[in-house]
Amino acid sequence: MPQRRSHVAPSAAQTELAVALTALRESLDAPVEFPAEVIAEAEEAHAAAPERDLRDIAFATLDPQGSRDLDQAFQLERRAGGYTVRYAIADVPGFIEPGGAVDAEARRRGQTLYAADGSIPLHPRMLSEDRASLLAGVDRPALVWTFALDDAGTVSDFRVERALIRSRAQLDYVSTQAALDRGEDGLWALLPEVGALRIEQERLRGGASLNLPDEEVVRAEDGTYAIERRRPLPVEEWNAQLSLMTGMAAASLMLDARTGILRTMPQPDEKSFDAFRLQTEALGRPWISGEYGEYLRGLDREDPLTLPVLEAASMLFRGAGYVAFDGETPDSTMQAAIGAPYAHATAPLRRLVDRWTLAICLAVSRGEEVPAWARDSLATLPALMQESGQRASRLNSATVNAVEAALLTPFVGSMIDATVIESRGERATIQIAAPAVTASAPLPTGAKPGDVVRLKVVRADIGRGEVDFEI
Repeated sequence: MPQRRSHVAPSAAQTELAVALTALRESLDAPVEFPAEVIAEAEEAHAAAPERDLRDIAFATLDPQGSRDLDQAFQLERRAGGYTVRYAIADVPGFIEPGGAVDAEARRRGQTLYAADGSIPLHPRMLSEDRASLLAGVDRPALVWTFALDDAGTVSDFRVERALIRSRAQLDYVSTQAALDRGEDGLWALLPEVGALRIEQERLRGGASLNLPDEEVVRAEDGTYAIERRRPLPVEEWNAQLSLMTGMAAASLMLDARTGILRTMPQPDEKSFDAFRLQTEALGRPWISGEYGEYLRGLDREDPLTLPVLEAASMLFRGAGYVAFDGETPDSTMQAAIGAPYAHATAPLRRLVDRWTLAICLAVSRGEEVPAWARDSLATLPALMQESGQRASRLNSATVNAVEAALLTPFVGSMIDATVIESRGERATIQIAAPAVTASAPLPTGAKPGDVVRLKVVRADIGRGEVDFEI
């Protein structure tokens, strides 16, 4: 799916939207600013001493353009019989004093929130966007995972250690994909090769990637808001495989130590599989045989019916949560979509739980006891992450709803064409092409997913984030 962007033009609707987004931010009890004692402690924070100096390694980061909170840097090289992959993660555990003011505030926030008019960070920006961030051209402490992969992309060995690194380049997805498409060489050269091998390993594990188009509210330089929808670029999927590989390694370390926290998701039940099969048949793209992950990977991304199929498949990717354990491994350890035990370990600047994962894995890899602060607070993490996840979900959905209502304000009283993505009884999820809006609407008689229907926009309430249609 090509990138599509629909703008809210400067107008009364734009002003009303700005007021609505401000009110939404205030309703979440998620202040941008930090208490004075948190700022003071962050200013005094110093990184833990590194065990190794890896500044001679040519790491690079790969993120959305303009990012400042850089959690990961990679370095790939070919070796006899396979590859060496180094994945450096920002050493947030080394900066934060357990039980201190920064720690307490991070536990209250849970994760960085991304609003339409800026982010609400997990940590003070002097840490998350400066001294702890893996910015290019400066020395930074990191927790470096080193993987030995064979020529099929299977991990044969790995280790994690505290080190000093210096990233050589801050890459972004769009320009890096363009450079790859042009055949240019660079720090990214082996990423397609290693990424493709890891995707094949995912297939062999029975894992599945949904890869729905991204939906993001962005703010233009002129102050207008837009909804941008685009399919993840191949370079993003290859890069994500490095993060998944690290998360699986972290899970294995914690399971061996019988102490840690996993990100789990149950395998879909047969009722869900049966419902999904019926939907694929109704769409004319039947899932007949094989694993559902293999079926999803084989969909033609240029087929207009692929989006409705992927939306229907989202019912299979439910029930994700966190499971903390100490002394005994949990009964359920699998993340079904990944096809293996998995832990969040690669975004400590933006997600609270990763700091625990990294601290535990570093101790286990050294043969040391798990830090008491991490062990004593493990049981509190699932609830903290669930609460922050719900806050992030509310912010995202309410922001998108408000912007979509603003986009449709000029169309009130007019007819508009929409594609049915999913039907539920007498209502449907619809996709409007211009402006790019996904909404709920009455389902015309006989219409089914994939059909284009004509609807009348009868109301657009920006403050409530609601849009009403009539058949």
